[in-house]
Amino acid sequence: MARIWHVVAMIPAGKVSSYGKLADLAGLPGRARYVATALKSAPKQLALPWHRVLNHQGRIAFEANSVHFQQQQRLLRDEHVIVVQGKVNLSQFEWRPDMPTLVLALPF
Repeated sequence: MARIWHVVAMIPAGKVSSYGKLADLAGLPGRARYVATALKSAPKQLALPWHRVLNHQGRIAFEANSVHFQQQQRLLRDEHVIVVQGKVNLSQFEWRPDMPTLVLALPF
């Protein structure tokens, strides 16, 4: 889980990533659901930017109009991410770490 937490903490404000992409970056390909589990169990003191994590289509994974859906949408919009009906345009807002970030900032 620490690998996932490390990668999630790297997502900059105004950018998003998907559960699957984060699993890949953490060296755990195919473990998108594990990313969700790791986020749920993360200690609050880590203050992870959980709201920057979306499903593979760029959609908020929470049920539409639930409290968590509304909170995630608000937090993303506060970072100037455009959210339309719970969806973010990944071609515009997806975090794509550059090679130095991948090589130097990922300790695994």
